[in-house]
Amino acid sequence: MRKQYQYTVLFEPTEEGRYTVTVPALPGLVTEGMTLEEARAMAVEAIQCHLESLRKDGEPIPEDVKIDLEPVKEKVSVPLGAA
Repeated sequence: MRKQYQYTVLFEPTEEGRYTVTVPALPGLVTEGMTLEEARAMAVEAIQCHLESLRKDGEPIPEDVKIDLEPVKEKVSVPLGAA
């Protein structure tokens, strides 16, 4: 029997109508899908490939990151000096 892992996955809609997918417990893992359903499937595939790569390299499989707080969305003004 294969071991099952569970990870928190974030789906961010894009202006083009796609979904960008990130996994906080697996920094650098990013994928996307045309629909939310496709993005979910892409997330599973990307996580599986990432974990298989870690296992192959003898690296530990990370635990999920608990996210208790909702993300905050706001605009920030950034001054830029003369070139």
